[in-house]
Amino acid sequence: MPLSFRVSRLSLVTLLALGCATSPLVHAEATAPAAQTAASVNTARWTFDGAIHNNSLALSPDETLAVVSYSQRPDIIVYDVRAKRVKAVLHGYVTPRNIVFSPSGDRIYISDSSLGTVTIIDAKNLKTIRTLPVGPGAFGTILSKDGKSLYINNEAASTVTRYDTGAFQPEAVITGFAQPRQGVRLSPDNGTLYVTNFLGDKITIVNTQTNKIDGEITGFKMLRAISVTADGTTLFAANSGTNSIAVVDIQNRKITNTIPVGKDPYGAALSPDGKFIYVGNLGDNSVSVVSVATQKVEATITGLKEPRQATVFTHDNRYAYVLNEDLSIVKIDRDNNSIVETLSPPTELKS
Repeated sequence: MPLSFRVSRLSLVTLLALGCATSPLVHAEATAPAAQTAASVNTARWTFDGAIHNNSLALSPDETLAVVSYSQRPDIIVYDVRAKRVKAVLHGYVTPRNIVFSPSGDRIYISDSSLGTVTIIDAKNLKTIRTLPVGPGAFGTILSKDGKSLYINNEAASTVTRYDTGAFQPEAVITGFAQPRQGVRLSPDNGTLYVTNFLGDKITIVNTQTNKIDGEITGFKMLRAISVTADGTTLFAANSGTNSIAVVDIQNRKITNTIPVGKDPYGAALSPDGKFIYVGNLGDNSVSVVSVATQKVEATITGLKEPRQATVFTHDNRYAYVLNEDLSIVKIDRDNNSIVETLSPPTELKS
């Protein structure tokens, strides 16, 4: 089937399902009550895959903005990190799934599995630049190092779409997955894409030069977030089914160790210095800090609320930001692994 036909068909399906959904709206400075859109009214709302829950947190390259979402909430919060306050609330989403900044920091990409789109937002004025039609099920996303290619998991179609971000056109639709959701990572050289599959608990390996599947890694149980070391030799994967982090030898495509962590781990965020993995444990409201060298938990941070995959770090390695279920962000001092600050959402969005 020609690529253009596939994309057009996905676009048509999306429009038919939504009745021509409108573009997201911006609520600047969060000074007025949240807009009562069809998606935010506190009644039963239509979702394409609302039974699947996840959250997302993206920090701008200059570390001035933090953008957060939780798929059960239709609103996306933009925090001014330096001013320690809410800058804006973006409305009009249904089940937002993943958020990424462009390497330059001028764009924000937001996927929504019910809308079947990836919305491109201008990071300066928070207005919509473009909406990419990718079909219901649009989930995890990741940008290439140069920002020219956007990879989008589609858990409904079991595909990964590669978009040219300059031309706003799809470059390839890769098939052969089994409900790829949040987890997707590129190797440091951007030559390999690692995609988690909810069905089958496996990681699919994609050659980004050919846009073809090059193998898989199996042996996981309730696979969640993944991360890859800077040398490209080791992958870490959260197993919520065994309360552990799997250590994977990438060259041999084999799990070499499992590290016990907290209850129901979703996160596996590797610190910028490559020395620690921060694991958000949904089941016991904690973060496990795992040493890469010893492959043991060296600290447990408590006082969080249902943390999942959403953990990011400052460039200087000093702090980690972790997203709570209520869309508040905790700031963790990595020297002593303690919470030193909390950014909270507007009152009307806390419930």
